[in-house]
Amino acid sequence: MTGDIRNEDGAVATAIGAIELPKSAIALDPQPAAPAVPLALRPTPRRVLVTGATRGIGAAIAQALAGAGWHVTLAGRARAALEEVRVTLPITEGLVHDCVELDVTDAAGVARAFAEVHAKGGALQALVNNAGAVETGPLARLPQDTWDRMLAVNLTGVFLCTQAALPPMLAARAGRIVNIASTAGQKGYAYCAAYAAAKHGVLGLTRSLALEVAPQGLSVNAVCPGYTDTAIVRDGVARIVAATGRSEGDAMATFSQSSPLKRLVEPAEVAATVLWLCTDAPAAFTGQAMSVSGGEVMN
Repeated sequence: MTGDIRNEDGAVATAIGAIELPKSAIALDPQPAAPAVPLALRPTPRRVLVTGATRGIGAAIAQALAGAGWHVTLAGRARAALEEVRVTLPITEGLVHDCVELDVTDAAGVARAFAEVHAKGGALQALVNNAGAVETGPLARLPQDTWDRMLAVNLTGVFLCTQAALPPMLAARAGRIVNIASTAGQKGYAYCAAYAAAKHGVLGLTRSLALEVAPQGLSVNAVCPGYTDTAIVRDGVARIVAATGRSEGDAMATFSQSSPLKRLVEPAEVAATVLWLCTDAPAAFTGQAMSVSGGEVMN
């Protein structure tokens, strides 16, 4: 609900519920804003941290950024799996990519991991919030712990990592944050209520934060893949085959036929979009949700 409330001096202030909103960005940042330095003009190598980087979309994003000359920090829960990806990354100008163990649902662990990353190399120029998980089932029988887990991994993890990455970016007045959402955050799917709710939340977080940090030279965007050729989809196919006795090809069509392309999205196609957002997208491109879904979702 929107209404008017009075400040101490009697002036009318816009409010949502009982929350007073500043009249302009000046109320949030009273100091004159120094012009932000575009990422393209900053010294290389640029540093990026990718969460959920051990496989699928996360590993593809790490490959694309490393191939473009970025110093990549791979973040995930399993050090051995991170190292397996790290040794495959292309190396430019003698870069040594690194890894950090990180559970995005653990607030204290996130704070420690980002403190370690910042202590080693200072501000990140980009953060890619990719870590996520999918659990499905009819809402009427969905256990609350499944609901809580889906929000923790897919939404709260984005909040925690972004909050930890922001202070040095704000001080540097430059940075790119890319949140990997989903077409489930744009349209929803049956039996995916908890996952879809979390991904809708990611888009809300993206849009709100983009407005907050635009005056400081940061851009925040989301990428929304459709069904992508990853282990998550392959696991879903296996579950359909086990539960219904359908053939693997028939089960795979459940996912691939949702796209006008009649195929799954390739992880490299998502990674190419993330690379553009981190490197080449203009600063004015912020607060957007880019659907990489073969036309399944059109903004």
